Amino acid sequence: MSEQTFILTSDAVVMNAGSLLRNLPTDGTMEAVFRKATKARTPDQNSAMWSGPLRDIEEQAWVQGKQFKADVWHEYFKREYLPELDDPEIERLVKKGYRKWDYLPNGTRELVGSTTQLTTTGMARYMTQVEAYGGNLGVRFHVNPKMAGVIR
Repeated sequence: MSEQTFILTSDAVVMNAGSLLRNLPTDGTMEAVFRKATKARTPDQNSAMWSGPLRDIEEQAWVQGKQFKADVWHEYFKREYLPELDDPEIERLVKKGYRKWDYLPNGTRELVGSTTQLTTTGMARYMTQVEAYGGNLGVRFHVNPKMAGVIR
């Protein structure tokens, strides 16, 4: 039997999950896990990142006499701040199936993680880390009124 996930959104879904559970073997070969559902990073959070901190850092930050484009900063921050699998809060921060790194046959580590794999909680933490980094470089962040209600 392949893995099945039920998002409990109605009595009918609960009944289907219960039916499956009642018909599972009790020989120790199966496990049932119940946890609070995680919500994926929202499009508003992504938009807020690109129109807020990344833009401000691109425009104001200088490192060793150079400025960098937002997409370069985005790549840098993913490497620095996407959660590692040994993070004690990993379950709250990422969606199922997340991985940050792949390894090539020669042992070289390659970033495969993406902010699309973050939960709303994970994206809020990520944005806070990006803003803290920018603040240490003297970046002054603007407030975007359109993004005032974005989950942080």
